[in-house]
Amino acid sequence: MNQLSQRTGIQLSTTQAAVIIINYMLGAGILTLPRTTTEAVGTPDVWLSMLLSSIIIWIAGMIVVMLCRRYPGETFFEFAPKIVGKWLAVPLGLCVIFYFLLISAFEIRIMAEVTGIYLLEGTPYWAIVMIFILIGYYLIAGGLNAITRLFEIILPITLIFFVIVMLMSLKIFDLNNLRPVLGQGIMPVLRGMKPTLLAFTGYEIMFVVMAFMKQPKRGTRSLVGALLVSIGIYLITIIMVVGGLSVVGVKNKTFPTLDLLRSFELEGLIFERFESLLLVIWIMQIFSTSTITLFAVSLGSTQMTRRKINLFLFIALPLVYLFALMPKSQREAFIMGDMLGNTSIILFGGMPLLLLIADMIRKKVRRSK
Repeated sequence: MNQLSQRTGIQLSTTQAAVIIINYMLGAGILTLPRTTTEAVGTPDVWLSMLLSSIIIWIAGMIVVMLCRRYPGETFFEFAPKIVGKWLAVPLGLCVIFYFLLISAFEIRIMAEVTGIYLLEGTPYWAIVMIFILIGYYLIAGGLNAITRLFEIILPITLIFFVIVMLMSLKIFDLNNLRPVLGQGIMPVLRGMKPTLLAFTGYEIMFVVMAFMKQPKRGTRSLVGALLVSIGIYLITIIMVVGGLSVVGVKNKTFPTLDLLRSFELEGLIFERFESLLLVIWIMQIFSTSTITLFAVSLGSTQMTRRKINLFLFIALPLVYLFALMPKSQREAFIMGDMLGNTSIILFGGMPLLLLIADMIRKKVRRSK
């Protein structure tokens, strides 16, 4: 049992760690990724952009795991001061905390958007946001064990329903909508990598999760398993959506994944409100992302200040509420998501590598003495 597990009594298995990462990655992106990627690429080669992005995400995730394995039982907020010193670790820690806080707010805002449009029409966003925040508080107050147990319930339901929906979507799938391959060369594919990279962010939660693992050395297995499942779901989704609606059709939809479900009928039965079932299930996935990031905010603040976690949870809740309602329109909410994605690439693409190199140099110098 590692240090943090001894202090908290929380021990995550390799599978549980993977489940947390998957639930984090399968957030609002599943509803919007086909549109954002298709807009960037402009050709049917969106799936190639996703494959290339997955390689980069795998490398970035492995760097995070390698760094965390050097400090078993410690989160980023605990081992960063040992690498770069307290004065540099504090601003880095605050950046990570603020990032997680904004991710939580963004996911809740997207939940409010889709809930207000498709499920609870006319309900003000502030009411929907407040409900989700209060439910999130109740879950987080139960600790990481409660969060993990809920995730273990949500994920199988999501996967089963996802398979059923994709099989039904074969009814309107047209392979010609995915042709020609590389018709305009490789440049459109490269342009589409940015939005796919934004959707794949989520591996950064390993900075927190690995500290609770029974066997931190198996963090690589958790990451690889989570990436295979998440990337597989995103890849299948984008292929089926573009194949069913065409490139032009996807560009004109705000949430093309939902519009795909409105476009088919099976054995004479038209699923006019079939998208509502998908929404209910996927709202649980978006809620998962919001709760685990809010937990990371509270835990990180606690470890940096040595105060009780409930104090920072109470402080974080109104901040999440304010940031969730900050965008004045749906367009501004999507802009907020793009900004967070860009921040993620900078913060968790470059920082872990620099910290890993710095730690290797530091330990090498110490051994030489």
